Amino acid sequence: MMFTCNIDQRGKTIRLVMGVLLETVGLLLGVLWFMSIGPSWLVWPAAAIWISGMFVIFEAVVGWCAVRAMGMKTPF
Repeated sequence: MMFTCNIDQRGKTIRLVMGVLLETVGLLLGVLWFMSIGPSWLVWPAAAIWISGMFVIFEAVVGWCAVRAMGMKTPF
């Protein structure tokens, strides 16, 4: 499946920054869970946030936005 570029450089930059922030939060929550500082269920939101960050970084690198591909208009 080929991904057609549907975002500009500004959108790529915003998605990359957002992806790095999501990765950071996901990893921080994962570390808190691993060190038994947070509750036991914290692993699930940590994993979901981390995976979301990976997908947003993928969008930035490829230059493709899943929301735009579904026909919705985004500001970036």
